[in-house]
Amino acid sequence: MDTNTPGIAAGRLAEADYALNFSDAHPPLNRRQALIEAERCYYCYDAPCITACPTGIDIPSFIQRIAQENNRGAAQAILEANPLGGMCARVCPTEMLCEQACVRNTNESKPVEIGLLQRFATDAFFAKPDAKPLFTRAPATGKKVAVVGAGPAGLAAAHGLARRGHEVLLFESRPKLGGLNEYGLATYKTTEGFAQKEVDWLLSIGGITVKTGQQLGRDITLNQLAAEFDAVFLGLGLAGVNALGITEPQCEGVRPAVDFIAELRQSSPAEVRVGQKVLVIGGGMTAVDASVQSKKLGAREVTMVYRRGVEGLSASGYEQEWAQKNGVLLRTWAAPKQILAVNGRVTGVQFAVTALRDGQLVETGELFTLEADMVLKAIGQSFVPAGVELELKSGRIATDAAGKTSHVKVWAGGDCRFGGRDLTVEAVEHGKQAAISIDSFLRS
Repeated sequence: MDTNTPGIAAGRLAEADYALNFSDAHPPLNRRQALIEAERCYYCYDAPCITACPTGIDIPSFIQRIAQENNRGAAQAILEANPLGGMCARVCPTEMLCEQACVRNTNESKPVEIGLLQRFATDAFFAKPDAKPLFTRAPATGKKVAVVGAGPAGLAAAHGLARRGHEVLLFESRPKLGGLNEYGLATYKTTEGFAQKEVDWLLSIGGITVKTGQQLGRDITLNQLAAEFDAVFLGLGLAGVNALGITEPQCEGVRPAVDFIAELRQSSPAEVRVGQKVLVIGGGMTAVDASVQSKKLGAREVTMVYRRGVEGLSASGYEQEWAQKNGVLLRTWAAPKQILAVNGRVTGVQFAVTALRDGQLVETGELFTLEADMVLKAIGQSFVPAGVELELKSGRIATDAAGKTSHVKVWAGGDCRFGGRDLTVEAVEHGKQAAISIDSFLRS
């Protein structure tokens, strides 16, 4: 098959093309490059990059250790603050966080490549899995904690609790651990099974028992867990997919972008079906990942459509540029009005032209249609509170700063918790801080 095959099809490209398209999109630094980049750091006192990092990594310290060729020490400084520092080095929007705060931006308009240096240090550590462990468990406390959800927040909480000597039972609804890191990121961002390598390292601390295929509200209940365990942490993520707000006919070719991305992460790219003309509705990171991967699978035309202007896109400028470099067309000021289908197959989407009037987004009355044989919905996800009898705020779990919920024995973190920015690195910090709070509770 090739890009001229009508409709939705797999195997549009040669095997060599798939290997190239889904190789590491942003290759790591080699030793020489890392040493040169590390020397650019000013090693600031009270460094603003530390404050900008949600997990508070001592960035000047780990960079200085790289400059001293102490990669293990650099990795320890990173993983002490962020136990998923290897994945965060790959996917964290550093250009909006630590690198934006780098003082070199003021002098040179080019920050130190903190993300790449963090990856260099953690990759060097993970390349030697049999080396002496960085962390060991504290003496057993006899306390048991249930962690529900093995995404970034749940994994960070489990690791922090196990380090402090507590027994952790980790419940996960899917076959693999990792959550977003395993199922929700573009394949070219995390190659060679890195998500599972990091999970394996994290579990090696000991004291964590895993039970997959366990869904809250179906296989286990919160009341049951609260009765059987000394504390509970919920890292449930966002299981719901937001609707387009229009009638969505049952037809082939329309699906959530998160399902498309998850399928690609768990399959060979040659096996994943993609259309010739793909429309991705949305303006965030998921929309970019779905759009770029559609092109890399062999789609001839991919258009990302967003209802507001470019300045309203939640995808970073870096991600927007990445999409355009990969041939994705961006259409803004357009809201979906009707999904068009013939004989049970999608043929396109009718859009309304939008505009801002008196600060309100309105439709101008002008309509246009874009042809498509595949439509991916990427307009955000929502929390599904099945089995969660806790106080909610704006549809998510309400907590205090440490993640404690309205239930005395329950904490929550990650995307299911109200008030976050839906970032992997922030979810890790939620899990880390909740572990500290739970430990204090259990010892009181």
